[in-house]
Amino acid sequence: MALLAFILLQVLDGATTWFFLRNGIREANPLIRGLVATAGNPEVALIAAKAVAVGLAVLAWRSRRIRLLWRMNVVFTACVVWNVVALWSA
Repeated sequence: MALLAFILLQVLDGATTWFFLRNGIREANPLIRGLVATAGNPEVALIAAKAVAVGLAVLAWRSRRIRLLWRMNVVFTACVVWNVVALWSA
């Protein structure tokens, strides 16, 4: 369940990030901002970042680090909420 929640949060985070980038809101995460600048395409950058995150989550799940996954779920829930607030206020 923790892995499925993590994957869903990655989809939501990627989608909300994409929407606010398209609405002219600047990315706050310096890693993603740099990846977008390097890739030149926000879609490619977001897909790559989310693929890496899911890959690491699968490794955590396989090594039975479920508590770590739940903690990351809390972090990404906050990110999604932040993105929605940024969209709403823009």
